[in-house]
Amino acid sequence: MIVVCGAGGFIGGHLVQALIQQGHESVRAVDVKPLDEWYQVSQQAENLVLDLQVKEHCERALYGASTVYNLAADMGGMGFIENNKALCMLSVLINTHLLMAAHKHQVDRFFFASSACVYPAYRQTTPEVVPLKEVDAYPAMPEDGYGWEKLFSERMCRHYTEDFGLITRVARYHNVYGPSGTYDGGREKAPAAICRKVIQAKLSGVHEIEIWGDGNQTRSFMYIDDCIKGTIDLTASDITDPINLGSNQLVTINQLVDIVENIAQVKLKRTYNLSAPKGVNGRNSDNAMIQALLGWQPSIRLEDGMERTYRWIYDQMTKNRVLVGSL
Repeated sequence: MIVVCGAGGFIGGHLVQALIQQGHESVRAVDVKPLDEWYQVSQQAENLVLDLQVKEHCERALYGASTVYNLAADMGGMGFIENNKALCMLSVLINTHLLMAAHKHQVDRFFFASSACVYPAYRQTTPEVVPLKEVDAYPAMPEDGYGWEKLFSERMCRHYTEDFGLITRVARYHNVYGPSGTYDGGREKAPAAICRKVIQAKLSGVHEIEIWGDGNQTRSFMYIDDCIKGTIDLTASDITDPINLGSNQLVTINQLVDIVENIAQVKLKRTYNLSAPKGVNGRNSDNAMIQALLGWQPSIRLEDGMERTYRWIYDQMTKNRVLVGSL
C-alpha cells in the first residue's frame, strides 16, 4: 500500500495520478479537505478525508502502508507564508504524528516534502545569489514560521532513522508550479499568480499588472512533472540526507512576467507594490548533488512549463467566467 498524504493538494494530486499510471494498484490518498475541494480525485485510489494533525487519524491513514509520501502542510505562496506563521508552524503536528504512525505500523519508506525555505536568509540577500547547496542550511536561520517547521521536521525524519531504523527520504522543493493547482485566493505562488493577473488584464482590456516587490528578486521554478519524477526516484533511492529538488534556471520576477506576456501576446504597464510580501531577494537551487547521486535534472524549460500552466489557468478562468471584481 502506498499512501499519499496531502493528496488533495497540487503536488499530491499529481503524485497520486503518476503512481496509478505507473501501475500501482494499491494507492491511498488522504487529505483534510472535503473531496469536492481536492484539485484531483482518482477513482482508482482509496480516498480518505482525515485531519493529519490528529494522531489517531495518522494511524488510520498509515494502516497497512509500505511507502508513505508526506506532502501534507498548511501552506501557500509568500503572501500566505508571511502572514500565517503560526498556521504554518502547526504543520509540525502532521509530520510528527505521521512519523509516529509510520514507526508503529512498520512502514518501509517515508518521504517528507521539505522546502528551500529552510535555507538561511543571510545566504539570499541579493538577486545575484549563489545557488544553494544542501550544506548551506546550517547555521540555521530559515524562513520564519514555515521554514522553521520544515527544518524541524527534517530533523525528526533523521532521528526516526537513527533511533528506530525508519527509512526516510527528504526533498527540499524549490518553487513547484504547473496546471491543476491554486491560482487565486491568496495561497497561489508567483507563476500561477502572474498567469492569473496577465489573463485578467487581457480579458478585461485593462492592460496593467501589479508586481510584488521591485521585480528584480530572483527565483528558479520547477515544473510539476519534473518534481513528481524526482520525488518518486528519490524515495526509491539510497540517498539518506535532505537533497535539493528544483530547477537551476534563474530568472527575475520581471523576466517571469516577460515570459507570460509573450505567451499571452500582450504588453502590460507594470506597477510595483514595494510593501507587499516578496520573500528573499534571491534563491536558486544547486543541483550538483542530485545529479551526481540520482542522475536527475529538470527536463521542462520554464518557458514551456509556463505555457502549459497559462493555458490551463486561462481555461479555468474563462470556463468559470471570472470577473474583474472577483480577483
